Amino acid sequence: MSKAISRRNFLMATGAVGAAGLLAACGSKPAASSTASSAAASQAPAASADESLALSDGPVNLSISWWGGDSRHAAYQSALEAFQAEHSNITVEPTFAAWSGWEEKMAAAFIAGNAQDVCQVNWNWLYNYSADGSKFVDLNTTSKFIDLTQWDAAAMDACYVANSQQCVPVSMTGRIFYWNMTTFNKAGITEVPKSLDDLMAAGKAFQEKLGNDYYPMHLGAYDRMILMVFYLESKYGKDWADPVTSTLNYTEDEIAEGLAFIKSLVDNHVMMNLKTYYSANSDTATHQSNEWITGKIAGIFEWDSAATKYASALDDSNKDGFTVGEEIKFGDNNGGFSKVSMGLAITKTCKNVAEAATLINFLLNEEKGASIMGSECGIPASKAGLKFAQDAGAVKSLVADANAKVMAFTTNKLDPLFENNDLKASGTGIYQEVFDNIDYGDQTPEEAVETLLDGMESVGYTVG
Repeated sequence: MSKAISRRNFLMATGAVGAAGLLAACGSKPAASSTASSAAASQAPAASADESLALSDGPVNLSISWWGGDSRHAAYQSALEAFQAEHSNITVEPTFAAWSGWEEKMAAAFIAGNAQDVCQVNWNWLYNYSADGSKFVDLNTTSKFIDLTQWDAAAMDACYVANSQQCVPVSMTGRIFYWNMTTFNKAGITEVPKSLDDLMAAGKAFQEKLGNDYYPMHLGAYDRMILMVFYLESKYGKDWADPVTSTLNYTEDEIAEGLAFIKSLVDNHVMMNLKTYYSANSDTATHQSNEWITGKIAGIFEWDSAATKYASALDDSNKDGFTVGEEIKFGDNNGGFSKVSMGLAITKTCKNVAEAATLINFLLNEEKGASIMGSECGIPASKAGLKFAQDAGAVKSLVADANAKVMAFTTNKLDPLFENNDLKASGTGIYQEVFDNIDYGDQTPEEAVETLLDGMESVGYTVG
């Protein structure tokens, strides 16, 4: 490896990878066969409501956990206050933080059986930690308290694992480009990039007109992996992997081509080299970096629900330039995927399931809760929740614009292993290793393919 320590090696040296290994040893990795059996089981009849569930007249203590930014924290807390005012016998204790390190913390809680009663969960957590249905309540049994008719079948089916409706979807999401047009205008560019040629031209203009420390875009390792898949799907028109069996659909040569595409963005000054970024920012998230705040990094490829987080982070001289871009076609097909952004689940250790279900319904389906939550977790997937949020003016226009563009463009499906924490973990995952190795000059794209495929096989992918 290079003498300059990479972010992944730094975190490995400080012990982060040891924690990830412990979770893997506890069985946090799903097998492709679990995915297949779950998908087949989704055709089974739904469980009926548990008529024995009833609300208590006495005092009830509930706990809930979520991750997010400051505005999401504020929305949840305001909604919980409103819920407790309406249900005076219920006290809700929240636990929340930013995303960094959150999955590791929650994985340990799921394994230990001490997670909160209600958990905001990533879609793939159902496979990672409850592929056998052991961690989360089948919400079909709570239909007396959650109006399950408010969600489209496809979104609900995505959360149906091991013959169990293990969560309800909060929102659907996908990736799109965001640009700081204040900086683009300084470089003499007046329109958002709409093609690969536009990106390459922007890289040249930024370097020549603004200097070597200005870049049209920056992406971390996981973001690069998503963009690489987006590129390959645009060109070849096939899912990255089978969404049921997690069988990889791409050859080594095609993957090398995708990695070379990412490297070309770095080589042509479209994207900041990871080594350069880490030297200035260590493990600071992009939206918290000085380069993003001041406009030296002028673009990002992020979830539609992240629009306001990136916009609000800009300083006053750059805020007005924040723009939702267009999806870029790198080939004849529409690349990228949409997915369940997050869900709300009830853990099987919850002692007050009826009250927990009532809380979920309040947050997602009822006027008071949904109008407070708005689009802080993305555009609501609940039909009733979306209407209440819209009527309250609580759906942020940036998020709505981004979500509409994503949902109109993306057609590919995501497999549940793509976001396995051993692959995507910031700093220590296989995606990090792959792109660090390329940017630090330790591997060519062709050589890095083997590293990527070995890591994918280790979490359950079938690689031809």
